[in-house]
Amino acid sequence: MARRSNEDETRLTEKVVEALYLEAMTLADDARSYFDEEGKTDREALGPIERVQFSCESLRVTTRLMHSVSWLLNRKAVAAGELTTQQGLEPERRLGRAGEAVADPSVVAALPPRARHVIEASRDLYERVKRLDETLVVEEVPLSPARQLFGKLETHF
Repeated sequence: MARRSNEDETRLTEKVVEALYLEAMTLADDARSYFDEEGKTDREALGPIERVQFSCESLRVTTRLMHSVSWLLNRKAVAAGELTTQQGLEPERRLGRAGEAVADPSVVAALPPRARHVIEASRDLYERVKRLDETLVVEEVPLSPARQLFGKLETHF
């Protein structure tokens, strides 16, 4: 079985990131279109509590999509050499965890079908990006000898 070179893996990763980025942007446009336009009719047909739940879910969708898009843009920047690999691994460039918020399944089940579709699609995308983010390895940078000495002094005094 042939081994893949780092260059092949990098190209594969770039292709995956690009495909996910296109999917995320398409889904973001679809979600905006639904929640800002055609979803208004669906929302108005709901009771007062369900309207609030509908609005909360639209915010969760937006959060998941924006966290995903931000992460994907950072990965594209690393691939293009605009960021170093280490910069791409900084905590502020990792996937935000706010996208993990999920409503009670019974709440989502009570929403209109189109809303449920957009919600599930955003969850699916976020989870795939999350799995990719979790594969990124942060290499520990060893402390300099001076920092090691300060650490020893702090523990003894």
